[in-house]
Amino acid sequence: MTDAHFDQLNRRQFAGLLGAAAAGWAVSPFATTAKEQDFKLRYIVGSCMYGYTDVAEIVPEVRKTGATAIDIWPKKHGNQREQLDEMGEEKFAELLKKNNVTLGCITQYKLGPFKLQKEMRLAQRFGCPTMVTGGSGPKGLKGKELKAAVGDFIEKMKPHLAVAEETGVTIAIENHGNNLIDSPDSLKYLAELRPNKHLGIALAPYHLPQDEKLLADLIKTVGNSIAMFYAWQHGMGCMKKLPKEQELLQMPGRGDLDFAPLLAALKTINYRGWTEIFMHPVPRGIPILETTSQVTAEINRSRDYLTKLL
Repeated sequence: MTDAHFDQLNRRQFAGLLGAAAAGWAVSPFATTAKEQDFKLRYIVGSCMYGYTDVAEIVPEVRKTGATAIDIWPKKHGNQREQLDEMGEEKFAELLKKNNVTLGCITQYKLGPFKLQKEMRLAQRFGCPTMVTGGSGPKGLKGKELKAAVGDFIEKMKPHLAVAEETGVTIAIENHGNNLIDSPDSLKYLAELRPNKHLGIALAPYHLPQDEKLLADLIKTVGNSIAMFYAWQHGMGCMKKLPKEQELLQMPGRGDLDFAPLLAALKTINYRGWTEIFMHPVPRGIPILETTSQVTAEINRSRDYLTKLL
């Protein structure tokens, strides 16, 4: 939908549709209340788990996984972001409303951290509070050089964080491999130096040492700067084709990583951000399993594992 077409819509109808589609959008998913005494994970479903499946087939699965929101991915991992453009915002809002699902996150690695302004306006129209992308800067740094580089990155982000504040979005930077933000120290510096809550962390254990104590301590250190927690472990990796049983070792409860200390740390900081049960298939763009029902069942298998740990 172009800006001109959007302007031509009955704004009152469209706003009402979005409001009905997401009764919870008016309240930040990271907010806490005095009544919330029992710690629970707030689940979101990554659309790319279903590959290039039609988004109209994926959205009805969201609630089946115990999630309330969807994280839409663009190509090459998924193509649901492109599908949104094809179907138009109004029809996408209708789809969300029909299934009592919110748009909780838009993942945009291909745009990078400095080209998200238009995407944040889209997020604002849907009440979407989160956007995930990668960092930008030199690689392989340590110590003071690393901290200075993280500081430079944050300085460059400030004009974009002003738009994030205006649109109510948190830009969460994932600790992606071979990146400025790819190590425990870089995450600590990002949490320490961030100017406000509109810059956060998308924490991916997959890309960090598979050491439960290190990961738990890191969670407690960076604390409420985490906006997205990927329930995702390294297993046998996701860069080469493996037998499916080995590929699935990235999922919680299948590989060797014990998530109990990580969940205990999340509980300690009273984590209120999203939790996305996650893995990457090989090649990218295919569902993690052959059928939509199998993907949903596999997500639930991991969710059952995490629930028992809690």
